[in-house]
Amino acid sequence: MINKISNSLLILAVGGLLFAGSAIAQTTTSGAGPGVVDPGHPRVNQVNGRETRQQNRIANGVKNGSLSPKQTSNLEKREANVQNREQKDMAAHNGHLTKAEQNGINRQQNRISKSIYKDKHK
Repeated sequence: MINKISNSLLILAVGGLLFAGSAIAQTTTSGAGPGVVDPGHPRVNQVNGRETRQQNRIANGVKNGSLSPKQTSNLEKREANVQNREQKDMAAHNGHLTKAEQNGINRQQNRISKSIYKDKHK
């Protein structure tokens, strides 16, 4: 009898934990970051898509020899700064980016994009 009660309590406890865990999972975002698509947050997706495209441009420059190791290192550091800013901004707003934050990140990405072009065409 005590064994049946213990088993019932254990099942209820596990069920409660599973229920609570699923509720938490539904209220948080996927923690979208570079390369992670979160269909519910278009600003995050736009920023991440752009980061991916710029990383591909840098990789192509390395592959075809139009970027030197020093240029590549500089561009990668700047890209890392943008990614760190994005993570910090998202952490402050529960996985979201405000319009102002997106605009600031886009300005940084515009500068990096111009640098990629200049470095590849020297």
